[in-house]
Amino acid sequence: MNDTLLHMFLQTYENHPQKIAFIYRVLEQKFEITYAKLFEDVLLLSKAFRAKNIRKNSKVMFVCDNRYEWMVSDLALISLGAISVPRGSDTPSDELAYIIQHSGCEFLIIESLALYTQHKEILKQLPLKSILIVEAPHIHTLFANTYSYNDILKDRTISPEKIKIFYAQADNIASDDIFTLIYTSGTTGRPKGVILTHKNIMHNVHNLPKLIDLVADDVWVSILPSWHIFERAAEYLSLSKGCTTIYASIKTFASDLEEFKPTLVATVPRLWESMYTKINATLEKQNPKKAKIFTKLVAISASYNYNLRILKDELPRFDNDFFIPTCKKFFALCTLIFLFLPNAFAKSKLALVKQKFGGRLRIAISGGGTLPEYLDKWIDAVGIRISNAYGMSECAPGIAGRALNCQTFGTLGLPVDGTSVKIVDEFDVEVKVGEVGEILVKGDQLTQGYYNNERENEKSFTKDGYFRTGDLGKFTIKKELIITGRSKEIIVLANGENVDPSRIEATISMLPFITDSVLVGQDKKGLGILIVADFDKLKEYVSQHFDKAINSMENILEDQQIISKIKHDMNELLHYKKGFKPFEKLQNIHFLSDEFKPGVELTNTLKKKRHVIEQKYKEVIDKFLH
Repeated sequence: MNDTLLHMFLQTYENHPQKIAFIYRVLEQKFEITYAKLFEDVLLLSKAFRAKNIRKNSKVMFVCDNRYEWMVSDLALISLGAISVPRGSDTPSDELAYIIQHSGCEFLIIESLALYTQHKEILKQLPLKSILIVEAPHIHTLFANTYSYNDILKDRTISPEKIKIFYAQADNIASDDIFTLIYTSGTTGRPKGVILTHKNIMHNVHNLPKLIDLVADDVWVSILPSWHIFERAAEYLSLSKGCTTIYASIKTFASDLEEFKPTLVATVPRLWESMYTKINATLEKQNPKKAKIFTKLVAISASYNYNLRILKDELPRFDNDFFIPTCKKFFALCTLIFLFLPNAFAKSKLALVKQKFGGRLRIAISGGGTLPEYLDKWIDAVGIRISNAYGMSECAPGIAGRALNCQTFGTLGLPVDGTSVKIVDEFDVEVKVGEVGEILVKGDQLTQGYYNNERENEKSFTKDGYFRTGDLGKFTIKKELIITGRSKEIIVLANGENVDPSRIEATISMLPFITDSVLVGQDKKGLGILIVADFDKLKEYVSQHFDKAINSMENILEDQQIISKIKHDMNELLHYKKGFKPFEKLQNIHFLSDEFKPGVELTNTLKKKRHVIEQKYKEVIDKFLH
């Protein structure tokens, strides 16, 4: 029975030994790793870990970014039944120490000698049996507890007996065994340790591939942090089918797409926002006339797609009203006839954008946050099939997704097979179709709880075992899920009005100079927004609208005429005709001089830590929303 990650790995190795599992670069050199080589590397590292007394249920802190050694180390720990506690290299020392102590880790694996040196002082104070460094020369000295992988991998011989011992380890691992504790970066407070078992992750490994028709010939490009459950699950899915995974970086992402021509890409909304901004800004800079033509082509394609979906009943519906859809379908048909030739021309030109993704991209998966509506439409208009997925660490991560089994645009699709999703009011009573409430989840992928945190467990689960996601949403009549906001992030104004910040932030991000923003106004009379800007694009905007030259962010802050114009442009986007309410207008705006950084103001999947940002800029907020 293929019911643990180790069983899954062994089965893939047997089925695809000579298939390329991973491709990665070191400096300018490219390496291609077969499943047979991966198996050998995992076996040798598993043996070396065992020699260092890493056993079943040993907790191992693992601090490392995307690289081939990440997966080798992860699988080696899994093969021993050890429990990994992974984090990225940007984890602050105090947070690292907190997680090690809270989880009770006895061992530490850390990516490099430089990273070890960075945390050395605080690590000295922790009762770790061994510290293992992935990338370092031979460093071990007598009586020291620090080793490099080079130190522990001296014996690289593989015999039939060693292979037999390695296979036998699978008999000691059960589906209910814990394989990892993932301490969520969290947008609020201290990180919490999510307990995940083989049963949790294998629910996704068994159910998600069929949603995207995953086959051995598929090629993934990996860019998200491997330790994060969204990327980690994607890599496990790839392994389960014998696919190839390319380890990319932000720097090489664009060139890797063109070189390796992936069939699948999994990334977060923030990276789609970055691509959208970059493509539009590049066109505007090269040729403003062509940029306007491109925008018009996207608008034609989007309009055609929208009206085609009306005709095919592929837009969200919340009732069974017959007459209105029939009227809409008639007007949609007229529009489609009118746009038929312009759309054919637009699609042929927009196909050039698809080539930037390698030309073979079947599906682009967006997860780890809500994809803004304008981005969803833009990606669809340029001809890329976008699968908007919904999940969280507590569900390892899959909850729902608009995959190949769902054509209803503007939704998150249907819940994953074997997943029960309810939407309830404040009294935990299920609401009607189309009504907004909190999303509750139950299924085999659901965590048993947070490690050593009874207080959070009591708050997070209902009496009948459903998990409170903290997300607000609603169902369509076909039971497709739509996210409308985050209950824990709702801003309550002094007059009692509730405001969802994500929708406003997503809307103003359409302005080319907006890199990031955070809506504020809790308990205030009105709303304000903190803005992280691309200064070069902001200079272009000011030059275009005011015929002024600015040299610093201070020039912007000191010029009330510029601030007023930008605020006006933002409020135009937040017009009532576009579905915004009068109290959702911005009273004031403020440009920040520093960008948000992962591990500080952002989580590792680039979500905003609102409580951190609001605390950091409390004086600014109090001043401009007095």
